[in-house]
Amino acid sequence: MISADIKIMGRLASESPPLYIDVESSRLSRRAWGRRRMSILLALLLVALLFLISAAATVFVFGPLLILQPHLRTREWYSTFTQLLEPRDAGLTQENLVLLTREGFKLQCWLVPHKGNTQGTIVFLHGVGDCKIAGVPYAKLFHEKGFNVFLYDSRRHGASEGHYCTYGFYEKHDLSLILDYLDHRSDLRVGKIGVFGTSMGAAVALQAAAIDHRIEAIVAEASFTDLRTVVVDYQKRIMKLPWHFLRNLAMSRSQKLAGFKARYVSPIHAVHHVRKPILFIHGTDDTRIRTEYSKVLYENANQPKDLLLVHRGDHTDLLNVGGGEYEERIVTFFRKHLGGN
Repeated sequence: MISADIKIMGRLASESPPLYIDVESSRLSRRAWGRRRMSILLALLLVALLFLISAAATVFVFGPLLILQPHLRTREWYSTFTQLLEPRDAGLTQENLVLLTREGFKLQCWLVPHKGNTQGTIVFLHGVGDCKIAGVPYAKLFHEKGFNVFLYDSRRHGASEGHYCTYGFYEKHDLSLILDYLDHRSDLRVGKIGVFGTSMGAAVALQAAAIDHRIEAIVAEASFTDLRTVVVDYQKRIMKLPWHFLRNLAMSRSQKLAGFKARYVSPIHAVHHVRKPILFIHGTDDTRIRTEYSKVLYENANQPKDLLLVHRGDHTDLLNVGGGEYEERIVTFFRKHLGGN
């Protein structure tokens, strides 16, 4: 019986399929899975490539518009939450002026003259997308402290003319134009001239002070260090894309359209050439321009210089958040360096 069982088992074993057939099937299965993985990988790469192409096309078309033609705040926008739309709304005397840039663009301006013992003159420079209306509360503050105040809409902002915003490349020369005008106002006791700039206005003020020595003191609030860096910051925040090549693509086309060089829009380079006192100000909770930028500018600036960080201040609320200390620091700074008592 045992012998018979052994024979039967031997017969069954001999009738079983050869082992090499299973091995071959396994090989074919692995090859098929490898091909599927390669197809998936190629599909993912294709999707990534299409995404990059779409992102590049979007930046190429819309990037220069966001940079050169930012969305603008208007009188109508301000009227939704304030009644201070002109200096006269704050009880101030104002002169409505129109000055022409070197290219022939009309700049809409307000001059708020101070009667009596004038401490000097302060020029207010607004931020990107904003207008001179933002400076009305500051005009009231400075006028009450004895200063003449000059406010104007930057080119391609507010009611002023202009095709493109270049963040200081051309705007610094517009500021010199304002100083030329003040120089010729023999009926006005101008005194020494200081500049208060916020955001882009601060960047313009620093760049202008490096080439125009008539500016005796600068308050630079929430400035960026250089245009190329801050464009990357905006790109990350708005489009959620960190890649520098997209920035370079947008900047390259922007430079051709507006006829300027972005590398020259550099407050961090300008401060090395400014020999006048600078007060840097920044909110600690600024969500648009990093607080670190004002710290870096301060570190690279020449003496005399000072730095004021407004606790919990964001980008455009420092006058409200900073309160009396903020106002006092600015007024004291201008009085000291513009020759007032």
